[in-house]
Amino acid sequence: MSYLGIGVSPGNVPVHHGSNLKVIDKRVRIIELILRCLILGLAIIGAVLIGTDSQVKVIFSIKKEAKFTDMKVLVFLVIANGLAAAYSLIQVLRCIFSMIRGSVLFNKPLAWVIFSGDQLMAYLSLAAVAAAAQSGVISKVGQPELQWMKVCNLYGKFCNQIGEGIASSLIVSLSMIALSGISAFSLFRLYGNNGGKSNAR
Repeated sequence: MSYLGIGVSPGNVPVHHGSNLKVIDKRVRIIELILRCLILGLAIIGAVLIGTDSQVKVIFSIKKEAKFTDMKVLVFLVIANGLAAAYSLIQVLRCIFSMIRGSVLFNKPLAWVIFSGDQLMAYLSLAAVAAAAQSGVISKVGQPELQWMKVCNLYGKFCNQIGEGIASSLIVSLSMIALSGISAFSLFRLYGNNGGKSNAR
């Protein structure tokens, strides 16, 4: 059976499955919309948790404040979350408009743009989370060989909130990976049989 929903029965009688195709398309678009809304919300939460985190400790009568800007990798993660949120907002609006119209809005060039954007955001968010997680582990357990102390023993609240932000960002990156698969499906199906005709509808 081809993707366009035209198959052949054992008796060589053409069988049309257009209704099944429409159901599949609708489900794919709903899943895409849910994932993009999830990314939008969690990316904002992650950026806020990390960007507003700080803790002041008094050490030998000297006040020392821990802020996310003290670790450049956390700044990178906040920026990555901000970009993911902004990108997801644009895509959410596109998905809603597409569902209201009841048709696939993009052609091949636009499908390539969406696919490339999803891939870029997936790599960006995954790289930011991986780097932040590595720094978080070092802050938690220290590095005795280099005489790096366990910072989280001093700034427990700060580390806990950073951990929550990284966890939120991890879900964002995993969701972006899933979306990359969906956008790949939406793109490469346009190159199936009679892709140009389906694309024109």
